[in-house]
Amino acid sequence: CHASIIDGIRLSTADHIRYRHLDYVQLRDILQKKRHLYQHVFIVTESVFSMDGDQADVRELVAIKNDFSAFLYVDEAHSVGVRGIKGLGTCEEQGVLADVEIIVGTFGKALASVGAFAVFSATLKQMMVNKARTLLFTTALPPINVAWTQFVLQRIPALTEAREQLKMLGQMMSSTLTQEGFPTQASHIMPVVVGSNHAAVELSNYLQQQGFLVFAIRPPTVPENTARIRFSLTANLRAEQLIEVVKAVSYYIKPTNDTV
Repeated sequence: CHASIIDGIRLSTADHIRYRHLDYVQLRDILQKKRHLYQHVFIVTESVFSMDGDQADVRELVAIKNDFSAFLYVDEAHSVGVRGIKGLGTCEEQGVLADVEIIVGTFGKALASVGAFAVFSATLKQMMVNKARTLLFTTALPPINVAWTQFVLQRIPALTEAREQLKMLGQMMSSTLTQEGFPTQASHIMPVVVGSNHAAVELSNYLQQQGFLVFAIRPPTVPENTARIRFSLTANLRAEQLIEVVKAVSYYIKPTNDTV
């Protein structure tokens, strides 16, 4: 999960245990052993993960939290606007909107604004308004930003065609990357892991020289020796542009049959 989530958990001073990425068997095992020790337990996850573009099985997480009387917290930062019929995110896409206790998202990505939001019960809202130190001592957003966010938010549900276009582009680029020896999941976020920091920066510089704005992602954002470039797609890109950038990556790296 994103570093901000980990920092938030640390600020809460609650006990926390991290389960392996998308490993719901381990999560169940942890809850089986530890759940009885606590009055309240929160399962916390991103929906679409920001570094690999893979996706949580929120339906399975809902089933787990119901089995263990837990709360489920889903961070939809990379999903709001681009997933679901109305763009409400992965929880909408997987049909579990009403089953998640806390849904968090950002206005700073698909909505092209600033700030963030949390959706939860009135009781939790009152608790956060009165108890959340980082909220109490945060300056409110300027009215112009709030107005812009509202302007975009009102239009998000109608952008179904753009979301379908983005999905198609993600599938096409994933297929093209895989054919070139860089297997990846179909998503609007896709990495090519190159290993060293130097290799990632050099590849990023090369792609920018070719006219593609692609950045290097390095530790501590990702684990050591997994530095990468990360593609972040938008619906207004053209298929031929994506084919060109994949060819540029392939030309630069010259993958062999044993490329991972």
